[in-house]
Amino acid sequence: MNKRIERCTMAAAMALGSMAIAGVLSTAQAGMPPVKHQGSVEYVSGGIGLDESEAMKAAASNYPLALTFAAQRGGKADYVADVAVVIRDAQGKPVLQTTAEGPYMLVKLPAGNYKISATFDGKAQERDVAVQSSGTARAMFEWK
Repeated sequence: MNKRIERCTMAAAMALGSMAIAGVLSTAQAGMPPVKHQGSVEYVSGGIGLDESEAMKAAASNYPLALTFAAQRGGKADYVADVAVVIRDAQGKPVLQTTAEGPYMLVKLPAGNYKISATFDGKAQERDVAVQSSGTARAMFEWK
């Protein structure tokens, strides 16, 4: 009889644990901005507010490319939005042209080499990024 109670208790604990994990995942997804598509490229941008920024940080591992945008203002770095972003493949062909709606942008791209151009307040920066078949490549753009 004790074994039976032990098994029932274990099953109940596992069920509660699964529900708790599902709740955390759905909360993180609920805080995410909408996923967008441009051609075959899927991306999401945002990160304004604590819930949205935490959700995007948690989702970054599901995207091969993560971009972050910040600017020096009054002697300190602040995250910025409204950044024009162009991502070109190794042949120079644009694969994504959009405006970041927040300080974070997550992009699903096939493995390869890309040149990323980000323009904020009329000032452009470029980064070369190698996206691998696994993991997340990261690029930080900071304007001074």
